[in-house]
Amino acid sequence: MKRRTVLGAALLGTVATPALAAGTARAADPGPSVNKQQSTRLDPQAVFFVSYDGLVNNNSFQKNGLFTYKGYQYAGWYTSTGYAVIGRRVLGGSSWSTVTLSHQLKSSDSHNVISMGVSKTDGRLHINMDSHSDGFFYVKSVAGLLDDPGSTAWTSAVFGAVQTSLDGVSLTSQFTYPQFISTPEGRLQLSYRVGISGNGRNALAEYDGSSWTALGEWSGSTGTYTSEHGSSTARNMYLHGIDYDVTGRLHAFFTWREQSAAVMCNSGGITNHDTGYVYSTDRGRTWRNDAGTLVATTGTSDTVAVTDSGLVVDSLNPDHSLMNQESQWTDSAGLPHAIISYVPGRFGQCTTNYVSDRTANGRAFHLRKNSAGSWQKTEIPVALNSSQRTKLVLDKYDNAYAVFPFGRIAGASKASGYSDWALLHDGSGLNAFGEVVIDEMRVKADNVLSFLYQETSSGTTPSALHVVDFALPG
Repeated sequence: MKRRTVLGAALLGTVATPALAAGTARAADPGPSVNKQQSTRLDPQAVFFVSYDGLVNNNSFQKNGLFTYKGYQYAGWYTSTGYAVIGRRVLGGSSWSTVTLSHQLKSSDSHNVISMGVSKTDGRLHINMDSHSDGFFYVKSVAGLLDDPGSTAWTSAVFGAVQTSLDGVSLTSQFTYPQFISTPEGRLQLSYRVGISGNGRNALAEYDGSSWTALGEWSGSTGTYTSEHGSSTARNMYLHGIDYDVTGRLHAFFTWREQSAAVMCNSGGITNHDTGYVYSTDRGRTWRNDAGTLVATTGTSDTVAVTDSGLVVDSLNPDHSLMNQESQWTDSAGLPHAIISYVPGRFGQCTTNYVSDRTANGRAFHLRKNSAGSWQKTEIPVALNSSQRTKLVLDKYDNAYAVFPFGRIAGASKASGYSDWALLHDGSGLNAFGEVVIDEMRVKADNVLSFLYQETSSGTTPSALHVVDFALPG
């Protein structure tokens, strides 16, 4: 196996200190704060079942399950009978208008989320849903629907038929994790996984305002990874996200999940290891490691591989129940930030049950690249108390917010070098089940942290689905 390069290993092995991570924010910039504005109810009885420790309406990896565009907010969810619903409201409004699509959730699998996207070139809403290593379902609206929402009736007539391809482009029969992203030019891209857990590849498709094109795969599943316990010859790359920054660079943090349990100290753990990072400057056609070395060309046999050098920005073996698909953001200077979480070594060097061990001892960390080009990591002093994921948000002053399971919110200031993490909201009054779905676009649209959550229930008893809004510093 080729030796993997760990960037800034000496730095990453420690928690960042204020002196080490001094920020460059102006003294006048306010620190992080949240002020609850309102809560609205989407559905009094949304579908509820727990699978893979999560809910199908509230899996945090569903990009744009809630989003804001041109003064309106949009949400997608499944009702108590499993039908897909798309809702919208005027920003700050108390009521939602809904359209029920002619598609019913096909299985009780929390992976089968609803993700949405906007093609700015023609003002269409795009919806991808209900897939886990099998076929997907796709709906797109009429052109211009999102450009002038105030004068467009919100009825089923504005949505096209449910398709099992992207207007005839079928992509793959093993499709999972749809994430829509808008390019700086206004095209719409779809990120997805081909294959299955432990043996899959990331791929991209692109909509130019008239048709879809499959750009192809850009990460690989082959090669040998060896830990101190054993080896694995197949895996998949799990993305923490995929996002364009203010300069048009496309960023992706990731973890690897190995197919073989031989790499773990105990079969009750999880085979995720290492936090990696790549970027693209040509809209996802080629990919480079942090040092700028070309590591993949999309749609060719040269894909990002576990054996490539320079990918790992935080090294961790498979014995600490590292979570996949956590969260990422880019700041106002285009620098990448991520949330990762695992069981730190002070609680032991071998997790034996990743759910119970993460719940008892898991911690989240803020990992970022600073203006000097170094990687820094800070432990957030809030216990996970959950096996699930935490979401990352940066406000207009580049203060950071971590939205933990159950709707708890912690914050840290840029001025401190992100060393002053503290709990800002304890989640009281929400009765949230666990993970939340963040409206990434609204943070940038009107400086409001808005997230979708579902109330705790039991068995398959439906429960209420809400969106709650918190004002960030003005």
